[in-house]
Amino acid sequence: MSIVVTGATGHLGRHVVEQLLDRVPAEQVTAVVRDAGKAADLAGRGVRIAVADYSAPETFDGLFAAGDKVLLISGNEFDKGRVGQHRVVIDAARAAGVALLAYTSAPGPLSAALADDHRGTEQALLGSGVPYTLLRNGWYHENYTENLAPVLEHGAVLAAAGEGRVSSASRADYAAAAVTVLTGEGHENRTYELGGDVAWSFAEYAAELSRQTGREIVYNPVTPEALTGMLSGAGVPEPMAAMFAGVDVSIEKGELVVDSGDLSRLAGRPTTPLAEAVAAALKD
Repeated sequence: MSIVVTGATGHLGRHVVEQLLDRVPAEQVTAVVRDAGKAADLAGRGVRIAVADYSAPETFDGLFAAGDKVLLISGNEFDKGRVGQHRVVIDAARAAGVALLAYTSAPGPLSAALADDHRGTEQALLGSGVPYTLLRNGWYHENYTENLAPVLEHGAVLAAAGEGRVSSASRADYAAAAVTVLTGEGHENRTYELGGDVAWSFAEYAAELSRQTGREIVYNPVTPEALTGMLSGAGVPEPMAAMFAGVDVSIEKGELVVDSGDLSRLAGRPTTPLAEAVAAALKD
Protein backbone atom coordinates (compact mmCIF):
# COMPACT_ATOMS: atom_id res chain seq x y z
CA MET A 1 0.00 0.00 0.00
CA SER A 2 1.26 3.43 -0.93
CA ILE A 3 0.13 6.97 -0.21
CA VAL A 4 0.05 8.68 -3.60
CA VAL A 5 0.11 12.46 -4.03
CA THR A 6 -0.58 13.97 -7.45
CA GLY A 7 0.83 17.38 -8.28
CA ALA A 8 3.49 16.59 -5.72
CA THR A 9 5.91 19.35 -6.69
CA GLY A 10 3.26 22.07 -6.74
CA HIS A 11 2.76 24.63 -3.98
CA LEU A 12 0.35 22.48 -1.95
CA GLY A 13 1.75 19.11 -2.99
CA ARG A 14 5.21 19.93 -1.65
CA HIS A 15 3.76 20.68 1.77
CA VAL A 16 1.78 17.44 1.75
CA VAL A 17 4.78 15.28 0.85
CA GLU A 18 7.03 16.98 3.39
CA GLN A 19 4.48 16.43 6.16
CA LEU A 20 3.88 12.84 5.09
CA LEU A 21 7.60 12.17 5.47
CA ASP A 22 7.27 13.21 9.11
CA ARG A 23 4.61 10.52 9.61
CA VAL A 24 5.41 7.52 7.41
CA PRO A 25 8.51 5.91 5.85
CA ALA A 26 9.53 7.46 2.56
CA GLU A 27 9.12 4.18 0.68
CA GLN A 28 5.38 4.33 1.43
CA VAL A 29 5.01 7.67 -0.40
CA THR A 30 4.58 8.05 -4.16
CA ALA A 31 4.93 11.52 -5.67
CA VAL A 32 3.18 11.92 -9.03
CA VAL A 33 4.84 14.67 -11.10
CA ARG A 34 5.06 15.83 -14.70
CA ASP A 35 8.79 16.59 -14.47
CA ALA A 36 10.92 14.07 -12.59
CA GLY A 37 13.74 16.59 -12.40
CA LYS A 38 11.71 18.79 -10.09
CA ALA A 39 11.32 15.87 -7.70
CA ALA A 40 14.99 14.85 -7.60
CA ASP A 41 15.29 15.92 -3.98
CA LEU A 42 12.33 13.75 -3.01
CA ALA A 43 13.74 10.78 -4.90
CA GLY A 44 16.96 11.28 -3.00
CA ARG A 45 15.05 10.89 0.25
CA GLY A 46 13.53 7.58 -0.84
CA VAL A 47 10.18 8.76 -2.20
CA ARG A 48 8.94 6.81 -5.23
CA ILE A 49 8.55 9.14 -8.21
CA ALA A 50 5.91 8.48 -10.88
CA VAL A 51 5.74 10.65 -13.99
CA ALA A 52 2.18 11.24 -15.21
CA ASP A 53 0.05 14.00 -16.68
CA TYR A 54 -3.66 14.61 -16.19
CA SER A 55 -3.90 15.29 -19.93
CA ALA A 56 -2.37 11.91 -20.86
CA PRO A 57 -4.61 9.11 -19.54
CA GLU A 58 -2.16 6.38 -20.55
CA THR A 59 0.41 7.73 -18.09
CA PHE A 60 -1.84 6.67 -15.21
CA ASP A 61 -2.14 3.07 -16.43
CA GLY A 62 -0.92 0.83 -13.62
CA LEU A 63 0.20 3.77 -11.49
CA PHE A 64 -2.13 2.94 -8.57
CA ALA A 65 -2.46 -0.36 -6.72
CA ALA A 66 -5.24 -1.93 -4.68
CA GLY A 67 -5.32 -0.46 -1.21
CA ASP A 68 -3.52 2.77 -2.09
CA LYS A 69 -4.65 6.06 -0.63
CA VAL A 70 -4.56 8.83 -3.21
CA LEU A 71 -4.63 12.61 -2.92
CA LEU A 72 -5.88 14.20 -6.14
CA ILE A 73 -4.74 17.81 -6.03
CA SER A 74 -6.84 19.80 -8.45
CA GLY A 75 -5.10 20.89 -11.64
CA ASN A 76 -4.42 24.52 -12.46
CA GLU A 77 -4.84 24.41 -16.23
CA PHE A 78 -8.18 26.18 -16.33
CA ASP A 79 -8.32 26.15 -20.13
CA LYS A 80 -7.82 22.40 -20.59
CA GLY A 81 -11.02 20.92 -19.16
CA ARG A 82 -10.08 20.23 -15.58
CA VAL A 83 -13.03 17.92 -14.91
CA GLY A 84 -11.91 15.64 -17.72
CA GLN A 85 -8.35 15.74 -16.44
CA HIS A 86 -9.47 14.83 -12.92
CA ARG A 87 -11.68 12.05 -14.29
CA VAL A 88 -8.53 10.43 -15.69
CA VAL A 89 -7.22 10.02 -12.14
CA ILE A 90 -10.60 8.90 -10.78
CA ASP A 91 -10.95 6.23 -13.49
CA ALA A 92 -7.45 4.92 -12.82
CA ALA A 93 -8.15 4.82 -9.09
CA ARG A 94 -11.39 2.91 -9.64
CA ALA A 95 -9.68 0.40 -11.96
CA ALA A 96 -6.96 -0.24 -9.38
CA GLY A 97 -9.31 -0.59 -6.40
CA VAL A 98 -7.74 2.09 -4.23
CA ALA A 99 -8.81 2.33 -0.61
CA LEU A 100 -9.41 6.09 -0.69
CA LEU A 101 -9.28 9.02 -3.08
CA ALA A 102 -9.17 12.44 -1.42
CA TYR A 103 -9.79 15.49 -3.62
CA THR A 104 -8.92 19.13 -2.96
CA SER A 105 -12.17 20.88 -3.81
CA ALA A 106 -13.69 24.29 -2.97
CA PRO A 107 -16.05 25.40 -0.19
CA GLY A 108 -19.60 24.19 -0.63
CA PRO A 109 -21.24 27.64 -0.63
CA LEU A 110 -18.87 29.06 -3.27
CA SER A 111 -20.93 30.09 -6.31
CA ALA A 112 -18.13 31.74 -8.30
CA ALA A 113 -17.21 30.20 -11.66
CA LEU A 114 -13.99 28.95 -10.05
CA ALA A 115 -16.09 26.33 -8.25
CA ASP A 116 -17.68 24.84 -11.38
CA ASP A 117 -14.84 22.43 -12.14
CA HIS A 118 -14.72 21.38 -8.50
CA ARG A 119 -18.43 20.56 -8.44
CA GLY A 120 -18.06 18.61 -11.68
CA THR A 121 -15.15 16.65 -10.24
CA GLU A 122 -17.07 15.94 -7.03
CA GLN A 123 -19.95 14.52 -9.08
CA ALA A 124 -17.57 12.33 -11.05
CA LEU A 125 -15.92 11.07 -7.88
CA LEU A 126 -19.17 10.34 -6.07
CA GLY A 127 -20.49 8.54 -9.13
CA SER A 128 -17.38 6.38 -9.46
CA GLY A 129 -17.99 4.26 -6.39
CA VAL A 130 -14.44 4.91 -5.17
CA PRO A 131 -14.24 5.59 -1.40
CA TYR A 132 -13.70 9.34 -1.24
CA THR A 133 -12.92 12.28 0.98
CA LEU A 134 -13.80 15.78 -0.19
CA LEU A 135 -11.34 18.31 1.19
CA ARG A 136 -13.16 21.53 0.40
CA ASN A 137 -10.23 23.89 0.82
CA GLY A 138 -10.95 27.54 1.43
CA TRP A 139 -8.73 30.40 0.31
CA TYR A 140 -4.97 30.40 0.96
CA HIS A 141 -3.13 33.19 2.80
CA GLU A 142 -0.52 32.91 0.07
CA ASN A 143 -3.02 34.05 -2.56
CA TYR A 144 -2.41 37.49 -1.08
CA THR A 145 0.91 37.39 0.74
CA GLU A 146 2.88 36.04 -2.24
CA ASN A 147 2.01 39.09 -4.30
CA LEU A 148 2.77 41.99 -1.99
CA ALA A 149 5.05 43.96 -4.33
CA PRO A 150 2.29 45.99 -6.08
CA VAL A 151 0.47 46.49 -2.77
CA LEU A 152 3.58 47.93 -1.15
CA GLU A 153 4.46 49.95 -4.23
CA HIS A 154 1.08 51.68 -4.40
CA GLY A 155 0.22 51.62 -0.69
CA ALA A 156 -3.16 50.07 -1.41
CA VAL A 157 -5.02 46.77 -1.31
CA LEU A 158 -7.45 46.51 -4.21
CA ALA A 159 -10.34 44.06 -4.15
CA ALA A 160 -13.92 43.80 -5.33
CA ALA A 161 -15.04 42.20 -2.09
CA GLY A 162 -16.67 45.15 -0.32
CA GLU A 163 -16.77 44.46 3.40
CA GLY A 164 -16.73 40.70 2.90
CA ARG A 165 -14.57 38.44 5.04
CA VAL A 166 -12.27 35.53 4.21
CA SER A 167 -11.46 32.47 6.36
CA SER A 168 -8.07 31.89 4.78
CA ALA A 169 -5.32 29.65 6.12
CA SER A 170 -1.82 28.68 5.04
CA ARG A 171 -1.05 25.97 2.52
CA ALA A 172 0.74 24.13 5.32
CA ASP A 173 -2.52 24.10 7.30
CA TYR A 174 -4.48 22.54 4.44
CA ALA A 175 -1.64 20.07 3.87
CA ALA A 176 -1.81 19.01 7.51
CA ALA A 177 -5.51 18.21 7.11
CA ALA A 178 -4.82 16.15 4.00
CA VAL A 179 -2.05 14.23 5.75
CA THR A 180 -4.37 13.37 8.63
CA VAL A 181 -6.89 11.96 6.17
CA LEU A 182 -4.26 10.02 4.21
CA THR A 183 -2.64 8.48 7.28
CA GLY A 184 -5.69 8.03 9.48
CA GLU A 185 -8.86 5.97 9.51
CA GLY A 186 -12.56 6.71 9.31
CA HIS A 187 -12.45 9.44 6.67
CA GLU A 188 -14.12 7.44 3.89
CA ASN A 189 -17.09 9.12 2.21
CA ARG A 190 -16.74 12.26 4.29
CA THR A 191 -16.83 15.91 3.27
CA TYR A 192 -14.81 18.49 5.19
CA GLU A 193 -15.36 22.23 4.86
CA LEU A 194 -11.93 23.70 5.50
CA GLY A 195 -10.98 27.26 6.41
CA GLY A 196 -9.00 29.32 8.87
CA ASP A 197 -10.09 29.85 12.45
CA VAL A 198 -10.42 33.63 12.05
CA ALA A 199 -12.12 35.41 9.16
CA TRP A 200 -10.72 38.80 8.17
CA SER A 201 -11.78 41.72 5.99
CA PHE A 202 -9.63 43.49 3.42
CA ALA A 203 -9.67 46.62 5.57
CA GLU A 204 -8.20 44.53 8.39
CA TYR A 205 -5.65 43.05 6.01
CA ALA A 206 -4.56 46.54 4.92
CA ALA A 207 -4.32 47.56 8.58
CA GLU A 208 -2.12 44.56 9.35
CA LEU A 209 0.17 45.41 6.46
CA SER A 210 0.36 48.98 7.74
CA ARG A 211 1.23 47.78 11.24
CA GLN A 212 4.00 45.46 10.09
CA THR A 213 5.55 47.78 7.50
CA GLY A 214 5.14 51.04 9.37
CA ARG A 215 3.62 52.54 6.22
CA GLU A 216 0.09 53.63 5.47
CA ILE A 217 -1.61 51.00 3.34
CA VAL A 218 -5.29 51.49 2.60
CA TYR A 219 -8.04 49.28 1.28
CA ASN A 220 -9.57 50.55 -1.95
CA PRO A 221 -12.71 48.62 -2.85
CA VAL A 222 -13.36 48.51 -6.60
CA THR A 223 -16.05 47.03 -8.83
CA PRO A 224 -15.65 43.55 -10.28
CA GLU A 225 -15.45 45.10 -13.74
CA ALA A 226 -12.68 47.44 -12.67
CA LEU A 227 -10.74 44.62 -11.04
CA THR A 228 -11.09 42.47 -14.16
CA GLY A 229 -9.73 45.34 -16.24
CA MET A 230 -6.79 45.92 -13.92
CA LEU A 231 -5.84 42.26 -13.84
CA SER A 232 -6.14 42.01 -17.61
CA GLY A 233 -3.95 45.09 -17.96
CA ALA A 234 -1.36 43.39 -15.78
CA GLY A 235 -1.22 40.44 -18.17
CA VAL A 236 -3.75 38.05 -16.65
CA PRO A 237 -5.85 36.44 -19.41
CA GLU A 238 -9.29 38.07 -19.36
CA PRO A 239 -11.29 34.88 -18.61
CA MET A 240 -9.04 34.17 -15.62
CA ALA A 241 -9.20 37.81 -14.51
CA ALA A 242 -12.99 37.66 -14.57
CA MET A 243 -12.89 34.43 -12.59
CA PHE A 244 -10.74 36.02 -9.89
CA ALA A 245 -13.07 39.01 -9.74
CA GLY A 246 -15.94 36.56 -9.37
CA VAL A 247 -14.29 35.10 -6.29
CA ASP A 248 -14.25 38.60 -4.77
CA VAL A 249 -17.98 38.86 -5.44
CA SER A 250 -18.42 35.59 -3.57
CA ILE A 251 -16.32 36.96 -0.72
CA GLU A 252 -18.64 39.96 -0.46
CA LYS A 253 -21.55 37.51 -0.19
CA GLY A 254 -19.83 35.69 2.68
CA GLU A 255 -19.22 32.50 0.70
CA LEU A 256 -15.58 32.18 1.80
CA VAL A 257 -16.31 32.36 5.51
CA VAL A 258 -15.87 28.80 6.79
CA ASP A 259 -16.80 28.28 10.42
CA SER A 260 -16.94 24.47 10.61
CA GLY A 261 -13.71 24.14 12.59
CA ASP A 262 -12.82 21.13 10.41
CA LEU A 263 -9.41 22.44 9.41
CA SER A 264 -8.02 23.00 12.89
CA ARG A 265 -9.52 19.70 14.08
CA LEU A 266 -7.91 17.72 11.27
CA ALA A 267 -4.61 19.61 11.58
CA GLY A 268 -4.61 19.05 15.33
CA ARG A 269 -3.75 22.69 16.05
CA PRO A 270 -5.03 26.21 15.47
CA THR A 271 -4.67 27.47 11.91
CA THR A 272 -1.91 29.92 11.01
CA PRO A 273 -2.91 33.54 11.73
CA LEU A 274 -2.90 35.95 8.79
CA ALA A 275 -0.47 38.20 10.68
CA GLU A 276 2.06 35.34 10.79
CA ALA A 277 1.76 34.80 7.04
CA VAL A 278 2.24 38.51 6.40
CA ALA A 279 5.34 38.57 8.60
CA ALA A 280 6.84 35.58 6.77
CA ALA A 281 6.17 37.19 3.37
CA LEU A 282 7.74 40.48 4.38
CA LYS A 283 10.95 38.68 5.41
CA ASP A 284 11.36 37.12 1.96
